Amino acid sequence: MALALNNLSPTPGSTHKKKRVGRGPGSGLGKTAGRGHKGQKSRSGYSKKIGFEGGQMPLQRRLPKRGFTNIFKKKWVEISLAKLEENFGANDEITPEVLHERGLIKKAKHDLVILGNGEISKVLKISAHRFTKSAKEKIENAGGVVIEIVKNLESKVENE
Repeated sequence: MALALNNLSPTPGSTHKKKRVGRGPGSGLGKTAGRGHKGQKSRSGYSKKIGFEGGQMPLQRRLPKRGFTNIFKKKWVEISLAKLEENFGANDEITPEVLHERGLIKKAKHDLVILGNGEISKVLKISAHRFTKSAKEKIENAGGVVIEIVKNLESKVENE
Protein backbone atom coordinates (compact mmCIF):
# COMPACT_ATOMS: atom_id res chain seq x y z
CA MET A 1 0.00 0.00 0.00
CA ALA A 2 1.39 3.41 -1.01
CA LEU A 3 1.86 6.18 1.52
CA ALA A 4 -0.68 8.98 0.96
CA LEU A 5 -2.37 11.69 3.00
CA ASN A 6 -5.64 9.75 3.23
CA ASN A 7 -4.05 6.70 4.89
CA LEU A 8 -1.72 8.37 7.43
CA SER A 9 -2.38 7.58 11.08
CA PRO A 10 -0.41 8.04 14.29
CA THR A 11 1.54 5.15 15.78
CA PRO A 12 -0.67 3.01 18.06
CA GLY A 13 -0.35 4.22 21.68
CA SER A 14 1.09 7.65 20.80
CA THR A 15 -2.25 9.46 21.07
CA HIS A 16 -4.67 9.45 23.98
CA LYS A 17 -8.32 10.35 24.41
CA LYS A 18 -9.00 13.73 26.07
CA LYS A 19 -9.88 13.49 29.78
CA ARG A 20 -13.51 14.62 30.18
CA VAL A 21 -13.56 15.59 33.86
CA GLY A 22 -16.61 16.50 35.92
CA ARG A 23 -19.10 14.58 33.74
CA GLY A 24 -20.84 12.40 36.31
CA PRO A 25 -19.95 9.47 38.59
CA GLY A 26 -19.91 6.91 35.77
CA SER A 27 -16.94 8.55 34.07
CA GLY A 28 -14.58 7.90 37.01
CA LEU A 29 -13.69 11.60 37.09
CA GLY A 30 -17.00 13.06 38.24
CA LYS A 31 -17.84 15.13 41.32
CA THR A 32 -14.40 16.51 42.35
CA ALA A 33 -12.96 15.94 38.84
CA GLY A 34 -9.74 14.31 40.04
CA ARG A 35 -8.82 17.25 42.29
CA GLY A 36 -9.46 15.56 45.64
CA HIS A 37 -11.39 17.29 48.44
CA LYS A 38 -11.04 20.96 49.38
CA GLY A 39 -7.73 22.80 49.73
CA GLN A 40 -5.92 25.36 47.61
CA LYS A 41 -5.18 22.96 44.75
CA SER A 42 -8.83 22.04 44.31
CA ARG A 43 -9.90 25.62 43.56
CA SER A 44 -10.12 27.20 40.15
CA GLY A 45 -7.47 29.81 39.45
CA TYR A 46 -4.81 28.00 41.50
CA SER A 47 -1.29 28.34 40.19
CA LYS A 48 1.78 27.43 42.22
CA LYS A 49 4.39 30.18 42.39
CA ILE A 50 7.83 29.28 41.01
CA GLY A 51 10.07 28.15 43.86
CA PHE A 52 7.18 27.77 46.33
CA GLU A 53 7.98 25.07 48.89
CA GLY A 54 4.71 24.88 50.80
CA GLY A 55 5.52 27.78 53.11
CA GLN A 56 9.03 26.54 53.94
CA MET A 57 11.67 29.20 53.35
CA PRO A 58 12.50 28.72 49.64
CA LEU A 59 15.97 27.75 48.49
CA GLN A 60 16.68 31.07 46.76
CA ARG A 61 16.04 32.88 50.07
CA ARG A 62 17.94 30.37 52.24
CA LEU A 63 21.19 30.82 50.32
CA PRO A 64 23.38 33.84 51.13
CA LYS A 65 23.86 36.65 48.66
CA ARG A 66 27.43 36.88 47.37
CA GLY A 67 29.39 39.43 45.38
CA PHE A 68 28.12 42.22 43.19
CA THR A 69 27.90 43.27 39.54
CA ASN A 70 29.96 46.29 38.60
CA ILE A 71 27.67 48.41 36.42
CA PHE A 72 30.61 50.54 35.29
CA LYS A 73 32.57 47.56 33.95
CA LYS A 74 34.33 48.35 30.69
CA LYS A 75 33.10 46.18 27.81
CA TRP A 76 35.60 45.35 25.08
CA VAL A 77 34.93 43.79 21.69
CA GLU A 78 37.90 41.67 20.62
CA ILE A 79 38.94 40.87 17.06
CA SER A 80 42.05 39.02 15.88
CA LEU A 81 44.48 39.94 13.13
CA ALA A 82 43.65 36.64 11.41
CA LYS A 83 40.02 37.80 11.00
CA LEU A 84 41.14 41.16 9.59
CA GLU A 85 43.55 39.41 7.19
CA GLU A 86 40.83 37.21 5.68
CA ASN A 87 38.08 39.86 5.51
CA PHE A 88 39.90 42.94 4.19
CA GLY A 89 42.00 43.75 1.15
CA ALA A 90 45.26 45.70 0.97
CA ASN A 91 45.10 49.45 1.82
CA ASP A 92 41.64 49.14 3.43
CA GLU A 93 40.72 51.47 6.27
CA ILE A 94 39.29 49.58 9.24
CA THR A 95 37.14 51.26 11.91
CA PRO A 96 34.67 49.82 14.45
CA GLU A 97 31.81 51.04 12.22
CA VAL A 98 33.20 49.18 9.17
CA LEU A 99 33.63 45.99 11.22
CA HIS A 100 30.03 46.30 12.44
CA GLU A 101 28.68 46.83 8.90
CA ARG A 102 30.51 43.72 7.67
CA GLY A 103 29.13 41.68 10.57
CA LEU A 104 32.49 40.95 12.20
CA ILE A 105 31.48 42.55 15.50
CA LYS A 106 28.02 42.79 17.03
CA LYS A 107 28.10 46.31 18.45
CA ALA A 108 30.20 49.25 17.37
CA LYS A 109 29.37 51.11 20.59
CA HIS A 110 31.71 49.02 22.79
CA ASP A 111 35.45 49.72 22.71
CA LEU A 112 37.41 47.66 20.19
CA VAL A 113 40.60 45.71 20.94
CA ILE A 114 42.81 44.27 18.21
CA LEU A 115 44.45 41.00 19.30
CA GLY A 116 47.71 39.70 17.86
CA ASN A 117 46.39 36.21 17.00
CA GLY A 118 47.36 35.18 13.48
CA GLU A 119 49.60 36.84 10.92
CA ILE A 120 49.04 39.87 8.70
CA SER A 121 50.64 40.41 5.30
CA LYS A 122 48.56 43.32 3.93
CA VAL A 123 48.99 47.05 4.46
CA LEU A 124 45.99 48.11 6.55
CA LYS A 125 45.00 51.34 8.30
CA ILE A 126 43.37 50.20 11.53
CA SER A 127 41.53 52.42 14.02
CA ALA A 128 40.71 50.88 17.40
CA HIS A 129 40.51 51.83 21.06
CA ARG A 130 43.31 49.46 22.05
CA PHE A 131 45.95 47.18 20.50
CA THR A 132 47.93 44.38 22.09
CA LYS A 133 51.74 44.75 21.81
CA SER A 134 52.03 41.85 19.37
CA ALA A 135 49.19 43.19 17.20
CA LYS A 136 50.77 46.64 17.02
CA GLU A 137 54.15 45.16 16.04
CA LYS A 138 52.68 42.87 13.37
CA ILE A 139 50.62 45.67 11.76
CA GLU A 140 53.56 48.08 11.67
CA ASN A 141 55.95 45.39 10.36
CA ALA A 142 53.52 44.71 7.50
CA GLY A 143 53.61 48.45 6.66
CA GLY A 144 50.22 49.26 8.13
CA VAL A 145 49.10 52.19 10.26
CA VAL A 146 47.84 51.93 13.86
CA ILE A 147 45.43 54.65 15.06
CA GLU A 148 44.30 54.59 18.69
CA ILE A 149 40.84 56.08 19.24
CA VAL A 150 40.76 58.22 22.39
CA LYS A 151 37.38 59.07 23.89
CA ASN A 152 36.94 62.80 24.46
CA LEU A 153 37.18 63.28 28.22
CA GLU A 154 37.59 67.08 28.02
CA SER A 155 34.01 67.66 26.88
CA LYS A 156 32.71 65.79 29.95
CA VAL A 157 34.81 67.97 32.29
CA GLU A 158 33.66 71.22 30.61
CA ASN A 159 29.98 70.31 30.94
CA GLU A 160 30.21 69.79 34.72
